[in-house]
Amino acid sequence: MKAAEIAALYAQLALERPDPRTELDYTDPYTLVVAVALSAQATDVGVNKATKRLFAVADTPEKMVALGEEGVASYIKTIGLWRNKAKNVIALSELLLEKYGGEVPRNREALTELPGVGRKTANVVLNEAFGEPTIAVDTHIFRVSNRTGLAPGKNPDQVEAVLERVTPDTYKKGAHHWLILHGRYVCDARKPACWRCGIADICKFKTKTPNPADAPKKAKPAAKKPVKKAAKPAITKG
Repeated sequence: MKAAEIAALYAQLALERPDPRTELDYTDPYTLVVAVALSAQATDVGVNKATKRLFAVADTPEKMVALGEEGVASYIKTIGLWRNKAKNVIALSELLLEKYGGEVPRNREALTELPGVGRKTANVVLNEAFGEPTIAVDTHIFRVSNRTGLAPGKNPDQVEAVLERVTPDTYKKGAHHWLILHGRYVCDARKPACWRCGIADICKFKTKTPNPADAPKKAKPAAKKPVKKAAKPAITKG
């Protein structure tokens, strides 16, 4: 994709969502890192339902450690991989207290040392909590980047590297949110809504989905005419 097309793509996404934000509920860097760690293989809606109750009783590393692994687990059982996630939440909370005075570090290397925090989670935290121009590549961004031709790559790391290289500085802060929301609500994995996509004319996807409303309507089968039955002959008594 050419530089002018990339700029036009981001300009359109920015026009559609001028103030993009994560759909995970959080109040500070700590609750954000916990929410993002819980979001792996789970929906934001599902995570928000669980963290609404969890954060009401434990919204700091100290309170979370005091709650304990079983306590955390009791609040997140509706989320996939909840046992392992509960263990990680306690472990990362303990490490934050031991090494960082309970504060969430502001660099990727330190963040990825936290249990349950990989590069993608670290990038989300850096971008959302600290305003860094990082681009976390999840399944939606990976799909949109490859499908549109914006940043082709065989794996998330490759796509991230291309996005960081080709995304204009003006759009780097919002790129993660624009791409993920576009993938979630327009560029669906199975059936992309190309007919209502604002960047369809820039997108390199060859088999664009037509508008279902334009599909020819199937003619209704003709109603079957009722079959007339022959009248029974009158029987006369002899």
